[in-house]
Amino acid sequence: MKAAIVQGAGQTPVYGEFAEPVVREGQELITVTASSMSHVTKSRAAGSHYSSAGEYPFVAGIDGVGRLASGKRVYFVMPRAPFGAMAERVVVRPEQCIALPDELDDVTAAAIANPGMSAWAAYRERARLKVGETVLVNGATGTAGRLAVQIAKWMGAKKVIATGRNEEALREVAGLGADVVIPLSGEHGHGTPPFDGGAVEGWATQGSELSLEETLKEQFAEGVDVVLDYLWGESARTVLIAAAKEAPEAVPIRFVHIGSVGGAEVSLPGAVLRSSAIELMGCGIGSIPMERLVASVRELMQAAVPAGLKIATTPLPLSSVERGWPLDDSRKRTVFLMSPS
Repeated sequence: MKAAIVQGAGQTPVYGEFAEPVVREGQELITVTASSMSHVTKSRAAGSHYSSAGEYPFVAGIDGVGRLASGKRVYFVMPRAPFGAMAERVVVRPEQCIALPDELDDVTAAAIANPGMSAWAAYRERARLKVGETVLVNGATGTAGRLAVQIAKWMGAKKVIATGRNEEALREVAGLGADVVIPLSGEHGHGTPPFDGGAVEGWATQGSELSLEETLKEQFAEGVDVVLDYLWGESARTVLIAAAKEAPEAVPIRFVHIGSVGGAEVSLPGAVLRSSAIELMGCGIGSIPMERLVASVRELMQAAVPAGLKIATTPLPLSSVERGWPLDDSRKRTVFLMSPS
């Protein structure tokens, strides 16, 4: 069968022939229609993700959309290695399949599942977000962060604060529902003041230049209940320090770490945790049981159309995987189609 094959650590997948998967007892054979690029997919292919098996060759892709032998259309996750999702066929256990609503198309379902699940599971399983709470999304300009803003609103957040480096992208995030948008600092620790999501036109000229920490402290003084962090690194450190300094005494802030785009490590003074009620936790493969992750995707898929969740996509035929692999855009989700039609 045709597949995107990873021959070795750090190598771009190549389009070629791979052995057909054999269906074992308790497994389903799926004819794949679409599979999306994700940070996890790329880092597993590179051998750098903590869940990587380190055995080559294998087929890239951790999830996708396809049809069972019965014709039922499903989203599936974590096919049995070495058979990844970017192939004509995969085998998975039934509990790792989710029936899709008719109104949700294959490309959108494949694109929204991984980034949307990261936010949905973080809110539901880790932060236990409540209606009327305030959320800060650190790193809201990528596909995952944009969905996190939209999902927070759908789940009833009273206020959503979004941070990011790209000012043009931040304007777009304001249009997706962010109430306050804060540009992250440059190399010298200062940035443009925050702007109200409802008054985008004047945001760049409001007030004098503030440090990022001072800007964040103003928001934490007003009250922040949940932080979803897609960046880690220096920006997460600044967020945590601002929260510890300015949040109301002994009021818990649930800080959920999801991604490390801004750096793999954080050097954090111990006083940040001793002097505050910050609850520091992570969300990813291993922190939540697989059945709960699958349940999060199921809820997400059912909500995608009623909530009007928006995600930009670039559909490409699987035969273009070598060309499309390095072109992945953090603001768009590349979706490989098993059939060019």
